[in-house]
Amino acid sequence: MHVYDPPLIIKKALPFFFWNTSDKRILLTFDDGPNPDTTDIILTALNKFGIKALFFCVGNNLDRYGSLPGEILSEGHELGNHTFNHRKLSFIGSHLASEEIEKTNKVAFDKYGQRLRFFRPPYGKFDHMTHRIVKKNGLHMVLWSLLTYDWQNSLSVVKKGIENNLKGNSIVCLHDNTKSKNVLTDSIELICEKAALNNYQFGTAETCLIKR
Repeated sequence: MHVYDPPLIIKKALPFFFWNTSDKRILLTFDDGPNPDTTDIILTALNKFGIKALFFCVGNNLDRYGSLPGEILSEGHELGNHTFNHRKLSFIGSHLASEEIEKTNKVAFDKYGQRLRFFRPPYGKFDHMTHRIVKKNGLHMVLWSLLTYDWQNSLSVVKKGIENNLKGNSIVCLHDNTKSKNVLTDSIELICEKAALNNYQFGTAETCLIKR
């Protein structure tokens, strides 16, 4: 299912969660990176269209691929927390879940001087424990309203999701990983084409998630 929009009662009960943007602009997000196979491909496409994105990075990759986070930041994009080892937090207990989040925050600050503001749980899976840990660490939980399924490496699948579900306030989830490599450029171009046809605008993490 490409699109997810929870009932209003859930949104009101979870004010630190985002499924849509708050300023009626599209926010592009990329999970799992940085990745030497794909990060530069994404940055090139984003630069072409003048879009600033939010990269939900795996802490282990932040630690391993030293130059790539710097490239992301130098292009004006923002880093987010996607755990240190891409683990389903609800399966590992509160101690290890806290460690996954805190280690990623620490690497981002120690190596790149970044205090992360946003968190996305791997696979979009979370529970009350996750919510508590994320809030304790001063992070906002960011899910999505449009999941592209780009990791299936099928442009027709991505295109169907974009054509049917892209809205002016969409948070779009793509992936900065090798599985998506062959469709990333075209996926970004399709999103931009649909946005232009509908006069949708793109925003930044700051405008879309913080300024209300």
